[in-house]
Amino acid sequence: MNILFVCTGNTCRSPMAEAILKAKQLTGIEVESAGLFAPEGEDTSVHTYEVLKENGIDFRHHARNLSENLAGWADVILTMTSGHKQAVAARYPHARNKTFTIAEYAGSSGDVPDPYGGSLDAYRETYQQLHALINRLIKNRKMGNQGRV
Repeated sequence: MNILFVCTGNTCRSPMAEAILKAKQLTGIEVESAGLFAPEGEDTSVHTYEVLKENGIDFRHHARNLSENLAGWADVILTMTSGHKQAVAARYPHARNKTFTIAEYAGSSGDVPDPYGGSLDAYRETYQQLHALINRLIKNRKMGNQGRV
């Protein structure tokens, strides 16, 4: 299964979600991320790196925009907010039926707030929210064989 995480700039939330899910080392799961308005090639935010490192995840990433190729590659597109979900569906109508917010795909509700420009603690909160949602979607969707949790 190919999973694509999408947020606004692909420097905070979506690469964090990508890193968390990749660290699980699930069999048969490929993970990528992109942004709707990404500053192409920009490094992931310093706080994102710091929070991932605090949690034992070494991850390097450069921002990229959502493209037709990525939308086509994905079996599931998981967005951080309902606004992102609507934007993906508007740009790529063929992807509408495979696009969900991460919360709804995990059987929950709500959006993942953007920590961009916030404190390290704001990024830690985002990490905790994404980690919990990803664990929940793995359990609810019975995704692959778990390596690391």
